Amino acid sequence: MARVKFLCDADRCIECNACVTACKNEHEVPWGINRRRVVTINDGKPGERSVSMACMHCTDAPCAAVCPVSCFYTTADGVVLHSKDLCIGCGYCFYACPFGAPQYPKVGNFGSRGKMDKCTYCAGGPEADNSPAEYAKYGANRLAQGKLPICAEMCSTKSLLAGDGAIIAEIYKERVMKRGYGSGMWGWKTAYSDSPTG
Repeated sequence: MARVKFLCDADRCIECNACVTACKNEHEVPWGINRRRVVTINDGKPGERSVSMACMHCTDAPCAAVCPVSCFYTTADGVVLHSKDLCIGCGYCFYACPFGAPQYPKVGNFGSRGKMDKCTYCAGGPEADNSPAEYAKYGANRLAQGKLPICAEMCSTKSLLAGDGAIIAEIYKERVMKRGYGSGMWGWKTAYSDSPTG
């Protein structure tokens, strides 16, 4: 199976937030939770960039390493998912994640935050594929339907890429060759420990 990955090409992001809106609508994400968000770096200064951020589904996920109840698991495709039934709301994953992906419905201390929520790469959760129980806890399972994550599909500038890591790396290499530079890649090396440009 192919290892799926995300890549945000910050040189193309126009901060339209279509990815954020598409995710919230597709999965009926509760108020206060944003599985994906757009962050502006160096706002108003030279080198300003906008980056679409969510769980990057890391190769060696730090969230899974610190979870005291082992609620995280990685699918054969490389998608890092979690079980809300096992989650105790301790918040360790939030502090371990370099992307700030894990989120909680409430602010509080140990055990009072509620069940953690994060990007599922539109792959659902541990329940049966496309079941009502899976949708209620994790949202739509687009991967089981043979589709890509909705955030990447809705990106009008194609700055947010999702899918087979090798194909994404090739697309980014072509962009770098045409532009003459490759400063727009964000989060890849942190999440996957390699470079898409070789």
